Amino acid sequence: MTSPAPVPTEPAAPDTPLAPEPHDAACRSPLVAVLAGGLSHERDVSLRSGRRVAEALRATGLEVLLHDVDADLLSFLRTTRPDVVWPLLHGASGEDGSVRDVLDMVGLPYVGTGPRASRVVWNKPISKAALLDAGLATPDYVTLPQSLFRDLGAQPVLDTILRRIGLPLVVKPTEGGSALGVTVVTRTEDLPRAMVECFAYGETALVERAIDGVELAVSVIEGADGPEALPAVEIVADGGYDYAARYVAGETEFFAPARLSSEQADLVSEVAVRAHHALHLRHLSRTDMILDRSGTAHVLEVNVAPGMTEMSLLPQAVAASGHDLSALYRAIIDTALVSAR
Repeated sequence: MTSPAPVPTEPAAPDTPLAPEPHDAACRSPLVAVLAGGLSHERDVSLRSGRRVAEALRATGLEVLLHDVDADLLSFLRTTRPDVVWPLLHGASGEDGSVRDVLDMVGLPYVGTGPRASRVVWNKPISKAALLDAGLATPDYVTLPQSLFRDLGAQPVLDTILRRIGLPLVVKPTEGGSALGVTVVTRTEDLPRAMVECFAYGETALVERAIDGVELAVSVIEGADGPEALPAVEIVADGGYDYAARYVAGETEFFAPARLSSEQADLVSEVAVRAHHALHLRHLSRTDMILDRSGTAHVLEVNVAPGMTEMSLLPQAVAASGHDLSALYRAIIDTALVSAR
């Protein structure tokens, strides 16, 4: 696996105001800054994730500061000089690599994938191309900007989509998360509305073939021996795994671990680890996939900043694995500190 270049450990120049002072483990435990919030459509989810992670890390004895991503952020980092940052940001800026670019520029270690690989994962068509190059399966798809419908006429483009992809199909923004702007289309007459809803969240739509099978999420955590998959979580949601199904209690049934044979469980774990490697991810990731009836695992997308709310999939996988959630989060912090040296 190719990892982003480690943060240099040479003493910072005197005129580098945000460079962290060397950490003396004998004097104190690491100071962790958890970043949550931001201005994306997923702000509320990010805040909930941030609070949960901060509480878990404090339970291990760490000092944790929770901060929004706003105009005060750089001043906050300058004043506190955290030993490590955990960006728990969803949506734009949190997952497109931009905040991680800022953290790299100021020389602060952080949990998660670097900015370049984050940008690849953030763009679904580009990440799907990388997965295909790595020999992984992903649903057949086309990528269409909103301008194309204006230039060529909406109906001819819609007719071409139906001939090329067929029904059922899924329409989603090429960037974004939490199933915002995502629609499963089973009837021809529903396609125009699905496109309109998609374009409310972005200028370009990804239209892919809907795969019938078991919907799964497989989280990967990097430890001393490299990336390891946690037990798969099976998702059963009537009407699709949309925003409400993800974050409203009682809307979705989860099985952790998933109801799979040992061979199927090994397969989806292998696929998630291969996706983690293929996309050059770091510390943690979550791969969403569908296992069809023929036994093929189709990767839908990969996440560099998985949700950490009380209903999120990674915490459920941790519980299914038998690990203590707080201890695992502390281990992730320790891994980030080691990889930054």
